[in-house]
Amino acid sequence: MTQKAIFYHAGCPVCVAAENKITEILDRRRVDLEIVHLGDAPDRIDEAEAAGVKSVPALVVDGAALHINHGADLSALR
Repeated sequence: MTQKAIFYHAGCPVCVAAENKITEILDRRRVDLEIVHLGDAPDRIDEAEAAGVKSVPALVVDGAALHINHGADLSALR
């Protein structure tokens, strides 16, 4: 069974480092991973917030927001 995951970030060094590590360790055969750069897709900020994301980088897996380190609050991206 494949899980759906979305990795939200803003392109800062903290976010890019987390993205690199996440893509390195996730098994793409088991996880359908979408990467969303909120600086390039600001129309998806509301979506991230609705999923429980408070700051980026964050990984949302099966509807649960997992915050990784702290790069920026979502409010700073608006």
